[in-house]
Amino acid sequence: MPTHETRGIRIGRPRPGRTRLLGAAVLLLAAAAAPGTPAAAAEAPWFDGRAADQVAVNGTRFADGHGREVVLRGFNVSGETKLEENGGLPFATTADARKSAAAMRHLTGANAVRFLLSWAHAEPEPGQVDTGYLEKATAQMKAFLDAGIRVFPDFHQDLYSRHLFDKDSWYSGDGAPKWVIDAGGYPKESCGICFHWGQNITQNQAVMNSTRDFWRNRELTTGAGTVRVQDAFLATAEKTMTYLARQLTDDQFTRVVGFDPLNEPYAGAYDDGQNSRTWEKSVLWPFYEKFRARMDAAGWQDKPAFVEPNMFWNSNLDFQRQEGGLLDAGKPGPDYVFNTHYYDQKAISGIFMPGKAADGQYAGDFGALRDRSTALDLPAVMSEFGHPLAGFTSDKAPTVVKGMYQALDSRLPGASWWTRPAASGAVLSSTQWQWDIYNGRHHEAMNGNAGKILTEGDAWNDEDLSAVRLDDSGAAAPRQDARLLDRVYPRAVAGRTLAFTFEDRSRDGSTTLSWDRIPGSLPNVAKVTGSGRYGMLVWRSGGATDAPTELRLPRDFDPARTTVVSDLGTLTGPPAYTAHGHTADHPVATAAEPGDNGGNRLVLSAPADESTGTLHYALIADGTAAPSAEQRAAAQRELARWAADAGF
Repeated sequence: MPTHETRGIRIGRPRPGRTRLLGAAVLLLAAAAAPGTPAAAAEAPWFDGRAADQVAVNGTRFADGHGREVVLRGFNVSGETKLEENGGLPFATTADARKSAAAMRHLTGANAVRFLLSWAHAEPEPGQVDTGYLEKATAQMKAFLDAGIRVFPDFHQDLYSRHLFDKDSWYSGDGAPKWVIDAGGYPKESCGICFHWGQNITQNQAVMNSTRDFWRNRELTTGAGTVRVQDAFLATAEKTMTYLARQLTDDQFTRVVGFDPLNEPYAGAYDDGQNSRTWEKSVLWPFYEKFRARMDAAGWQDKPAFVEPNMFWNSNLDFQRQEGGLLDAGKPGPDYVFNTHYYDQKAISGIFMPGKAADGQYAGDFGALRDRSTALDLPAVMSEFGHPLAGFTSDKAPTVVKGMYQALDSRLPGASWWTRPAASGAVLSSTQWQWDIYNGRHHEAMNGNAGKILTEGDAWNDEDLSAVRLDDSGAAAPRQDARLLDRVYPRAVAGRTLAFTFEDRSRDGSTTLSWDRIPGSLPNVAKVTGSGRYGMLVWRSGGATDAPTELRLPRDFDPARTTVVSDLGTLTGPPAYTAHGHTADHPVATAAEPGDNGGNRLVLSAPADESTGTLHYALIADGTAAPSAEQRAAAQRELARWAADAGF
């Protein structure tokens, strides 16, 4: 295993055959711009480039090459990988991947994707990696990397393998190759009376037995000889990672932030005397250590493994929850990231939660993720979350997904955020499930049955969660409220985030959902925000970088009308970012989003001579009318008192 610096930041080791380039970009000078000038008019800022693209583990946070705290936000790309219609690839063509990456960047400001890969297609025969599949997958991955989007690949599986299921089955799976199933000799699959595909995990003997065999590393007799199934998977993973490291350029590989070894691990069935916690300790964690060694051998030494605990550790159904969360992993260090999923099974059931989600609905469940992150001293990623957009519980989706984003931003309900901001907690990284441009336009022969062609939704086990689909003109269009998906979030913070919230004012039908309640003690702040959207960030400077703090500005936040009230300055219509050397001409400015034509970010530059540990705050509002200078100044005074009294 690699050695680590005592402060917890990985020391990157040279990749075989590559030169590590970690310096900052060449300094660019641009003329000063007047307030309201479009950010696109300015040249690329000095702090963009390789150092900004880098992501390393530093305790419970991600840090870029400038030492700034980084939040990853985006989507899974995509459930199409679970289908056969495009050969286990996220997209039919590389052109579709480019279209999708550009749309995702522009419509949502995403800066990361979880990129799904298929073991079945990577290793169609024992010991034989299909380089044709890897070549196509790499080309599609490059489409996102070249758009400035970071990537962490994921070897995906659900119900272990599609090849376990009969042609006339109600359900299907994905993951292991056909040769694994043929050699395993598993019983005829049957879930009995199951109302959701996930019940197969604990009720279908074929799924349970094959999954258990994987963890036991069962010896299989194949036409190519005797093979141990887990060893075969690990060998294919290493070959895949080696291929990616060699085919990606240095700039592209810098944006690859790590690897998710295996989706939603579960024992299948516990051995006598074993339980979920002992299984994690004695079976799952040793597997991750083996995968980690394969990453090192493939040239991924300075990239973490995004490891998932037992998939039921945080279920919100009491009868389904199992003890876990890598409780016995100690403090694994920067080789790893704590990576988990969350779906509101109560809401999806339509039985256990008859109503809709409310303010603070997920504060406790997502708080548990923050607590595990702290205990493990690792960053946390919610790499899957969402809710069905069709079906009898789809009416809950606007409130459920809003509630989940609220809980990703802060561990507090909106009702108490302004009165208890010091308890807000870390901003969590996440990738929503999912981004499938073919939603509703599939042509999938379920389990190879030509008489059972699936076209609706996600074309997999009646799921319909894609946040996007192609409209009649062939353009990618959101299926959820744009205000929900395109969010203000702190993409890079020069120091440590202390509190953050974003009131997106997203809609549930004709109802605008406004959950963050500005107290009466801040009347001028309330006037500045009005009925519009706003974000509020509080951070403490770290003193390790002169790179600025950056926040995503949603695409319909007009820079000329955006109001910022901060200790660094207050204005409506921030100018385009310009600088002399590393010294910004304006402490509050906007800059173009890299890889997004027309997208903007807010750039907040602290004074070069400020003391380490200085408290900063910034309110960002797209109010309906530009407040006067006097009103902004009054709001600034209120926020200064609020921040001083908040207990940060």
